[in-house]
Amino acid sequence: MLRLRQRLADQRSFLDEFLPPELRDLPEDLAKVDRWLNDERFFQPFLGHYHRRLGRPSIPAETYLRMMALKHQYSLSDRQLCASVVERINWRRFCRIPWDQAVPHPSSLCKIRKRLDADGGDHMALLNEHLVRKATEEGFLKARKIRVDTTAIEANIHHPTDAGLIYDGVRTVSRLVKRVRVLGAAAGVRFRDRSRSVRKRLLSITKVLRRRTGEALQEVRRITGEMAEIAAKTLQAAKGVLEEAKESGDAAVKRVVDRLMSVEAYVGRVIEQSRQVNSGNLHIPDRLVSISDPDARPIQRGKLDRPTEFGYKVRLTESEERVVTEYQAFKGNPPDSALLVDAVQGHCQRVGRTPTRAATDRGFWSPGNERALMELGVGKVSMPRRGKESDKRREYERQSWFRRLQRWRAGQEATISVLKRRYGLDRTLYRGADGSRRWVGEAVWGYNLRRIAQLA
Repeated sequence: MLRLRQRLADQRSFLDEFLPPELRDLPEDLAKVDRWLNDERFFQPFLGHYHRRLGRPSIPAETYLRMMALKHQYSLSDRQLCASVVERINWRRFCRIPWDQAVPHPSSLCKIRKRLDADGGDHMALLNEHLVRKATEEGFLKARKIRVDTTAIEANIHHPTDAGLIYDGVRTVSRLVKRVRVLGAAAGVRFRDRSRSVRKRLLSITKVLRRRTGEALQEVRRITGEMAEIAAKTLQAAKGVLEEAKESGDAAVKRVVDRLMSVEAYVGRVIEQSRQVNSGNLHIPDRLVSISDPDARPIQRGKLDRPTEFGYKVRLTESEERVVTEYQAFKGNPPDSALLVDAVQGHCQRVGRTPTRAATDRGFWSPGNERALMELGVGKVSMPRRGKESDKRREYERQSWFRRLQRWRAGQEATISVLKRRYGLDRTLYRGADGSRRWVGEAVWGYNLRRIAQLA
């Protein structure tokens, strides 16, 4: 059953009279955020996902929104967040949790996220859109000029190698098969856990690489081939477990079987791509880099310390008030030049007006992007041209307004740095492309709330 707000009678208690004023009243920053979240439009993502009358009462929507604001403002996990709300009186009052009620369990927050995005939607994108529109209506967001940039958010995986992926696959399949047997299904099917055999060969690779000779690579490929054969035998045995477990009518068994079927397909891809590498084919399109997060892709960013990052690409559109008005997370590494027009259109849709000036780096330049932005109504576009410049173009880019916008554009690197260091945009802890979009939305949600509270 849907609950949007906590009843006012439940929030007040005689214990409040015994608290000192510094604990009875919210801090200034939390008080501003609390007033902003009182708007009814922030409850729209919850409508339609819960029954209005039937079922067990849900966690109030206002409590969930405030806990998500705290989570990314202080870089906390769900477990750390719930423990901090229990320990801090101000945070409990901010989340509007009465004294006689328990703080939501971390698993409850995860279930709410999955329920709100069950139909393929993105509730965090809708919340951020409402937040930007409210800031525009209140007059805090003018957005006369914008800057657009991209960055990479790493998936929560280790550096991928063929041998390491094979080991992860064998270990995951063996663990899921054991879980099926614990639930009482496929007890008569023989299955051998080959995790130890694969681990021994994985450790032997580290010893081989210490030789630093030309024969080491061939030895590594030979060991990887042996690991692939062991993984193929593991998959063959797991198929028998699957055939037997599919006949079970238990819902818990069915969930594990569905997970085992998906992992089996990923392990099969890993075995195939490792065999192709051993045969000499080093250029494999859509190469799998993780068993736990199969949507993660290698992204070339050109950094000296990390030339390649494994995760997702993120586009951020920022206004002159340093508010992120539009964002998007992409699977893979699409070119920046193909992302600019959609970013400006999304900004215009949320703010309700077209910016007069826009600034980007030269990675967004293409022959049609300047023309497209001017057709949208952007008066001045500061976008350096890639390649050799003509005399006319060089004179155009030396104008004072063009260079001023370029200097202002460089300030977006500071915003990206803050999002990465404080709000968790450096690494997503949710899996898959949908999970990464949700994680980016939560990070932007926490950042925008604090930034708008400062403007207010």
